[in-house]
Amino acid sequence: MSSLASRFAGGRDYLAACTVGLPSRATVRAVRADLDAAASGRPDVAAASRAVEDARAAYARLVRSPVGDVAIAAQTSVMVSLIATSLPDGAEVLCPEGDFASLVAPFAHAGRGIRLRTVPLDDLADAVRAETALVAFSLVQSATGEVADAAGIVAAAARVGARTLCDLTQAAGWHPVDATLFDATVCHAYKWLCCPRGVGFLTVRPDFARSLRPVQAGWYSGDDPWASCYGTGGTLAPDARRFDVSPAWQAFVGAAPAIEIFADADITEVYAHTTGLAARFREGLRLPQPARPSAIVTWPDADGEALRRLSARGITASGRAGRARVAFHVFNDDGDVDRALRALGTTAVPAAWPVALSYSI
Repeated sequence: MSSLASRFAGGRDYLAACTVGLPSRATVRAVRADLDAAASGRPDVAAASRAVEDARAAYARLVRSPVGDVAIAAQTSVMVSLIATSLPDGAEVLCPEGDFASLVAPFAHAGRGIRLRTVPLDDLADAVRAETALVAFSLVQSATGEVADAAGIVAAAARVGARTLCDLTQAAGWHPVDATLFDATVCHAYKWLCCPRGVGFLTVRPDFARSLRPVQAGWYSGDDPWASCYGTGGTLAPDARRFDVSPAWQAFVGAAPAIEIFADADITEVYAHTTGLAARFREGLRLPQPARPSAIVTWPDADGEALRRLSARGITASGRAGRARVAFHVFNDDGDVDRALRALGTTAVPAAWPVALSYSI
């Protein structure tokens, strides 16, 4: 894990990868070189376009998806809106209670009689019914760090012919992911994948893609974007690229080397490292271990006292939905656990705390 940590200049006392990831050294170099070239009057659009495709290919490897099933985007809600727009009038969408707004709100405001139903995350699989058209959920919950029983949810959806949409934003980068298990996935890469903000990905199975209307089509949705700049844009790309939106070039310049770091890494090693640190932290606070290990730890902190204690010691954490939240990534180590627990007035268990390496998606 030290080789991965060395890719980052910082990370000590930074326990907020679930809020925003830290740029890698390679990302900083790439963005600075791109800005320097542009500032000197030599912007390299061709290189930026190559970075887009490099990022797409690396992301496809990371989530085990055919690259032709990957579209690029800038925001999660935009990708979700594409799917919401294509649902039949009156369709039922099932989501977990308290899931992230970018996943839920597009369905809540879709109109056309689309019905949004929410249940607790643990009840999601059991709540799928014959009239459910789509089950949309985050693999890892932003507010609580809970990891969904993805296999159970997918199986329940398959029994009634419902589609599945999984948000990988809080999972990709530390949790093993197989995007092909779902009809569609979305991911904003500025958190655990440590990309500049404005880089997102949609994966969609070809059979599901045929039911989606490319309502956001633009020049970059064309089979040849540079020949699709005017008029109706010409022929759309034959694969998921027809759902592409015009890329934020400088963001993708920084994203390509960042995603390659995680695509090349041993994700089982990353999973063991991050969830192991989280398990030690939970034990130090006498918090119960979750049914499915998570790199995110949250606990009630309605008055913000825990966050104030962490901040007073120079530790960066976050708070969501009345809970304190810390996250452990590749640039964190046992020292981060120890310092955070001391800030909270407790002590850590020995560093050899055993962690189950099993996971399921």
